Amino acid sequence: MGEAVEKVVTSQRIVDSPCCIVTGEYGWTAYMERIMKAQALRNNSTGSFMVSKKTFEINPEHPIVVELRKRVEKDANDKTVKDLVWLLYETSLLTSGFILEEPSSFASRIHRMVKLGLSITDDGPSGNLEDMDVPDLEDDTVGGGEMEEVD
Repeated sequence: MGEAVEKVVTSQRIVDSPCCIVTGEYGWTAYMERIMKAQALRNNSTGSFMVSKKTFEINPEHPIVVELRKRVEKDANDKTVKDLVWLLYETSLLTSGFILEEPSSFASRIHRMVKLGLSITDDGPSGNLEDMDVPDLEDDTVGGGEMEEVD
């Protein structure tokens, strides 16, 4: 996960969720981080020391984590597994109240997973309007294109 998190640990306290984000005791909360990022005259270097280091906690008994571990053991370079891990991290950020640094990459991961779930390959339909069966527009020239008068 690189610089995105300080560390990744297994957790025994998570029950329903596959993972969560935990911040340091003396760092900023998600809400405070949002407030400081919204400040008009802030300097990017001054707030970096207070930004909380995030710990990514995973539930080793959750079915999603168990299946991901099996797939990583089978193929450590599987792009789908990497996308799923990043999606888990980013959704944990969102549920914890943090703002995503790159929402467009999150959206593209979601789109890839939807395409995978729908069994759509990259060489399949492009989704362009030319490929869709769209009815022709009605002819507006009837009546000379003038507006109707309303009493």
